[in-house]
Amino acid sequence: MKTALILQAAKEIQLTILANEASLESLDRAIGDGDHYINMKRGAQAIVAMQDELAPLSAALALNKIGLKLLSTLGGASGPLLASFFISMGKQWASAESPHLSAVALAFDAGVQAIMQRGKAGLGEKTMLDVLIPVAQQFKLLAEQGATAQLICAALIETAELGLQSTLTLIATKGRAAGLGERAIGHLDPGAKSCQLMITAVCQLLLPAEKPSN
Repeated sequence: MKTALILQAAKEIQLTILANEASLESLDRAIGDGDHYINMKRGAQAIVAMQDELAPLSAALALNKIGLKLLSTLGGASGPLLASFFISMGKQWASAESPHLSAVALAFDAGVQAIMQRGKAGLGEKTMLDVLIPVAQQFKLLAEQGATAQLICAALIETAELGLQSTLTLIATKGRAAGLGERAIGHLDPGAKSCQLMITAVCQLLLPAEKPSN
């Protein structure tokens, strides 16, 4: 994982968030606080604006800087959660023994674990973790099996979509939606949706980078 790729991914994420304004706002109006899209847009813009500052840094330092920036930029619960993700991912990457995909998977998993600890939440609670946990698990499994980046990216896009759709039938136990009880059933979680969008954007960025073997 190189800093240049992180910066490229940040730009793709920003474009994806902007392109899905209507969807994210609609979901958040239904069961959220109504500010999810605004926060995601602000965070994405802040990271892209750091391109010149981040470019000379190692990937680990860049991830840490991104986390600190999100902590000071984002409001609500999203700021501390996403900040914890990037800071923990950066720490794990700094200790990686190799730059292989398995190390990237472990770094991603460390970020997800940090969100779980910070938010005191897990799978099945109608949050972003319903996308992030299965994606992290699938990422680690495929990387350990020696799967190609192309295969992994395709699988993670599918896993993220399945995780998102699983929130449709869940009763929320965290955040504002927790007060809605069964009324939250039938609505996708906005945090899960934004994570699905970001994971898909990054994976689609990487898919053309690896040519299939003959």
